Amino acid sequence: MCYEVYISTDSQEDLTTRNSALLRFKRVADPDIDPGILLLDFPHRWYVGSKSECSCTFRHLYSLELGFGEPIDWYAEEQDEINATCELYATLTMLLSSGYHVDLLDQWNGSQPIDIKTLDVSLNDVSERTFRLFENHKFRLSLEQNP
Repeated sequence: MCYEVYISTDSQEDLTTRNSALLRFKRVADPDIDPGILLLDFPHRWYVGSKSECSCTFRHLYSLELGFGEPIDWYAEEQDEINATCELYATLTMLLSSGYHVDLLDQWNGSQPIDIKTLDVSLNDVSERTFRLFENHKFRLSLEQNP
């Protein structure tokens, strides 16, 4: 079992051109592979892998209680997880600042869509250094300031 991260966007850009050793995009050809993908709002869907080939080596939290936050000493995170999450953030910001819509799904493999909660997340309110993913959450992303 592992994490699975997907994004959807209305951008037709080939995100595989942004692949690196820490971040890998793969177009989702068949959304029926995973029912959670159907929760995404936009026509171009991408699986977001990390250096482990799955989505496990990004910054993840199980609970929203700690919210977004910088890496801290008492909660060990590998530098590659931090760097991969920063690369993902840069891609999300690039898409949004280019005028496209983007949402993101972070789920534990085998989760049911009913388990997924939706959050509105402004990347103007969340910095690259504090950005992390929350298990079984869908982010509706924007660059608008939240009240």
